[in-house]
Amino acid sequence: MSKLNILFIINPISGGKNKQKLPALIDTHLDRSKFNANFAFTEYVGHASEIAEEAANKNFDVIVAVGGDGTINEVAAKVMQQQKILGVIPFGSGNGLARFLKIPMNTVKAIKVINTCKVSVIDTAIFNDKCFFNMAGMGFDAHISSVFAGNKGRGLSGYIKLGLKEVLSYKSQKYRIVIDGKEYVRTAFVISIANSSQYGNNAHIAPTASVTDGLLDVCVVKEFPMYKLPLLAYEMLCSKTDHSNLVEIIKGKNIQISRVKEDAIHIDGEPYFMGTEISVSVNPLSLNIITPDYEA
Repeated sequence: MSKLNILFIINPISGGKNKQKLPALIDTHLDRSKFNANFAFTEYVGHASEIAEEAANKNFDVIVAVGGDGTINEVAAKVMQQQKILGVIPFGSGNGLARFLKIPMNTVKAIKVINTCKVSVIDTAIFNDKCFFNMAGMGFDAHISSVFAGNKGRGLSGYIKLGLKEVLSYKSQKYRIVIDGKEYVRTAFVISIANSSQYGNNAHIAPTASVTDGLLDVCVVKEFPMYKLPLLAYEMLCSKTDHSNLVEIIKGKNIQISRVKEDAIHIDGEPYFMGTEISVSVNPLSLNIITPDYEA
């Protein structure tokens, strides 16, 4: 059997961890009887997408995103277009999709999952004109993503101080949401559109979400007094938001959202600015990805 050509696209800054020695580690543990390995390091935002597109158009069979959900987003969009196979070695700060798929956080174990070459096919989604694979949305989490974009050198203490300032001053917004033809009008602190169950770090906003059911979970975090913020955090960490008085979850295939003003959104954790009209739809079973055994 001929070997598969595999490319590892490495984001050197994701997760704040040095990855210069990573190719040697992969060389040590990758099954060389199955793969011909190549490596590329990204140099700027969007570079992973460019590398993945070039690789997918050439003779690479498997393209591995080494980074977090943002890196996965860039790589997976091109892998999906060319119907290649995605691999993941988690190196982000949250790793929401990898955690949901039970891809190990340990690098050597993640490489060994790639060695199995067990391919699952999962749902993806479109948020206006952008693909997403784990989570997208608007409201406070998108606002925070926007505020901190380009300010990663602030340090943890500065992040916490500014985050607390923003959460105290942020005002919930009114939204008109249409899910598979049914209309909902809600005042929300956050609206998250979930393909998997979690943002990352095992904070589950949509505990019953599946990446193989052909549905997205629209999670509306209601307006709430700030003293209930610890309760919301507890419910997410314990996967209880589907029984929460603070969160409403509605499953659907086609979602339209209208809001009163242009504002921040996020796509797999990366901030963007979009207008008042948002259209979201699921693309069932559209991405080939190497996974261990997991319950979808």
